[in-house]
Amino acid sequence: MARLLMRVLAMGGHKVTLASSTRCWEGKGDAAVQASIRQRAALEQFDLAAWYDRHGAPDLWFTYHLYHKAPDLIGPGLCDRFGIPYCVAEPSFAPKQENGPWAEGHSAVRKALGRADAAFFLNPTDRDCVAPLLTESCQAVDLPPFVDTAPYPSASAARPETRAAIARAHGIDPGRPWLLAAAMMRQDVKKESYKLLADALSRLDTSEWSLVVVGDGPARAEVEAMFADFHQTGFKRTAFLGALSAEDLALVQAACDLAVWPSLNEAFGLGVLEAQAAGLPVVSGGNAGVANMIIHGKTGLLTEMGDAEAFAGAVSYYLRDPDARRMMGLAAAANVGCRHDMKHAQRVLFGTINTIMEEYSR
Repeated sequence: MARLLMRVLAMGGHKVTLASSTRCWEGKGDAAVQASIRQRAALEQFDLAAWYDRHGAPDLWFTYHLYHKAPDLIGPGLCDRFGIPYCVAEPSFAPKQENGPWAEGHSAVRKALGRADAAFFLNPTDRDCVAPLLTESCQAVDLPPFVDTAPYPSASAARPETRAAIARAHGIDPGRPWLLAAAMMRQDVKKESYKLLADALSRLDTSEWSLVVVGDGPARAEVEAMFADFHQTGFKRTAFLGALSAEDLALVQAACDLAVWPSLNEAFGLGVLEAQAAGLPVVSGGNAGVANMIIHGKTGLLTEMGDAEAFAGAVSYYLRDPDARRMMGLAAAANVGCRHDMKHAQRVLFGTINTIMEEYSR
């Protein structure tokens, strides 16, 4: 998402530079590590300020995804020093962390949000806790998550060839509906989502399906073991394709028939949007972030989070009704093209940024 944001900002004809690669994230609540990160960030801020003194400061600073474990320890200070706007995207604030092991990061986020000129919300659930910390002049703007839709028309046109190639390479039946799961295989909620998916698929009352899995990571062996029982004589039921490039992923997505992903405790998942861009309806868990990207009953079906039986029922509905898959797939692609593509994101971002820049130039 950070890379996509940089591309969208550059679409407006502006020069976009990654100002710092300093990583401020600390995930274990280690006070000593956090102190070291603050020291590095202070040195980075000093170096950047010296460089800007010599070569000129940027016109605007843009920070993506700050929260208590990953505060912005560089941007607000530079914006104060050089009198430039400060914008943030996907800010999050957790009041319960005020006295926790990330209290320093929590305080830094509070301070940064108080300095913000614009806050772009990719996940609507973040608004309630963030909005009270913003100044009256700060613009709070909903920015629906977005993807690059450019690869998908050609990927859809290549569907027959791609499907035949995958079937040959991985031994799955091209005549069955193909379910797609695309996600990294980490030892966290991703693995839990794979576990729930395997549970749900084991409850289906039909064997007329195959599963295509795209992704890799430290939990891959465990994930593959979860689906081992689905193989049967003649054709395999599951194909693990590993990690793919964006172009190859688009081809695989367009070759499938239905995207299935439980989305346990995920703020949002770009895979849900990419699948819709490829013309697939989506079955997903109904958390607020995902619900912001799927129109229930029109571009996919949302089930109660963690309910394997309900998830299986939604998948079964699409397996029984190919016409519903086709019609909702078309609606899904239209939904992404209308509300979740880079052009829409550009309109939202620059409608706000241009206003802020005009105010600063007065």
